[in-house]
Amino acid sequence: MFLIFDTETTGLPKNWKLDYTHSDNWPRMVQLAWQLHDVDGKLISAQNYIIKPDGYEIPFAVAKVHGITQERAEKDGHDLAKVLEHFQEDLNRSTYNVGHNIEFDINVVAAEYFRLKPEAPKVIELKSIDTKDVSTEYCAIPGGKGGKFKWPTLTELHTKLFGEAFADAHDAAYDVDATARCFFGLVTKGVHVPLEIKQPNTVVYEAPKLGKANFDKGPKTADDSVFDDVEQVDVDHLEHIEFTHLHAHSQFSILQSTSSVNDLVKTAKNHKMKAIAITDHGNMMAAFHFNAACLEADILPIIGCEFNVCTNHKDKDNKDDGTQVVLLAKNKNGYHNLAKLSSIAFTDGFYYVPRIDKEVLTQYTEDIICLTGGLWGDVP
Repeated sequence: MFLIFDTETTGLPKNWKLDYTHSDNWPRMVQLAWQLHDVDGKLISAQNYIIKPDGYEIPFAVAKVHGITQERAEKDGHDLAKVLEHFQEDLNRSTYNVGHNIEFDINVVAAEYFRLKPEAPKVIELKSIDTKDVSTEYCAIPGGKGGKFKWPTLTELHTKLFGEAFADAHDAAYDVDATARCFFGLVTKGVHVPLEIKQPNTVVYEAPKLGKANFDKGPKTADDSVFDDVEQVDVDHLEHIEFTHLHAHSQFSILQSTSSVNDLVKTAKNHKMKAIAITDHGNMMAAFHFNAACLEADILPIIGCEFNVCTNHKDKDNKDDGTQVVLLAKNKNGYHNLAKLSSIAFTDGFYYVPRIDKEVLTQYTEDIICLTGGLWGDVP
């Protein structure tokens, strides 16, 4: 028996190398879907559950990806313990876990089992088949490390096998269906045939009848709004209230912004702003030119920086970009502290991106204002 399953979660782990017993490291499960198939491809069971949050919230930015908001999960969600009981029934009948990047989903599910009952869950004991691993050579997509082929995404694998992408990615039930179709497609093409399947040419995938997707608009992107029905607020009465932009990036935020310092200041002046802040990613390179341009335009310059705050800025064994935190200098002393933080981020903390951690931040907090940042800030 093959148990193909997928999860939607509250985010990603801080450290991919830690196992499921590190509960604080692994995200909470928002949706769990699975299909159980026999060696001939026959569908034995198909289940799909949204989980009712208990002691945690679904971040706004994550809800925009998989379409399950906090409100919907509380309204339509099921008790986690009951869902895992149902999952265990099919798990007990299985020989293999199957999934695309299955290690992530195994750890997420195992962490939930472990939170309820601190013992080794069966989901980690079964043999696993990861469709991204077994199809890498078959898809032969350049761009992997060391000149090797890169791991295919589920959409890339589906396109390779069937000549078309699939809709509703980031809905666990639809992802399971696509993964199962790809798995049995790899079997019938002889790319990967488990020993239990004696006649791969006769295998026929039996698909389930899927319900309404989380996003009922076809394929989803991170830009699709899941709050289209939110009532719009009348803001006409705010027309005469002064506005100051406290989170702007210049050309020194490489690959993030193309705005020149002079253009930012000029635009602020044209909009009759009395002040503007500049908060480039990790660096203070625009500060001198920004300060000079603002003084010439008779605008108050607010110098800031958007830092990546990770768990340990000296840890180079684990890719941890952390969260994006915006800091503003209140005065000259605050500016010096920002400059020191930026220097540490590059000299000691650089790993993919310049980073600091909260321990470093606490050493240089004097005369600094901290904002919550954007959707990927520490608070959101």
